[in-house]
Amino acid sequence: MSGLPPGDPQLVSMIVNHLKTQGLFDQFRRECLADVDTKPAYLNLKQRVDNFVSNHLSNHTWSPHLNKNQLRNNIRQLVLQSGMLEQGVDRIVAQVVDPKINHIFRPQVERVVREFLSPGSFSDEPTTPLPPADLKVDTGMLEQGMNPSHTFLSRIIRTI
Repeated sequence: MSGLPPGDPQLVSMIVNHLKTQGLFDQFRRECLADVDTKPAYLNLKQRVDNFVSNHLSNHTWSPHLNKNQLRNNIRQLVLQSGMLEQGVDRIVAQVVDPKINHIFRPQVERVVREFLSPGSFSDEPTTPLPPADLKVDTGMLEQGMNPSHTFLSRIIRTI
């Protein structure tokens, strides 16, 4: 399309913006959010945060002069500093997003990327499976015969 080599940051940015304008990010977000509250990782994190907040509040005595905003901000900071959100979100992503990447998200991203790179020449042929999305792109893989478009698409999917 633009003559930029696969993996060029400017080309990746153009493709990501195109994916956004196609509504793919919103669709992926809706699909993931529809599942999140049923997953054990989410329920576990919710319970841990609820217990943390309850324990913290049990150390405070309510009074009409209590600054609720300050207390709320203090609890928010303590939850963030505890690290439980980072660990919990990683588990949620593993349970909600990871199973959808190769079977749902990747084929849709590949289709839109092909349409972007070659407008008008899109066909409904099945796609060739690509390597896992967490595969690091390096020139050694290219020299060993790995298809450059596969590594390029993997980079785009990791960017989103």
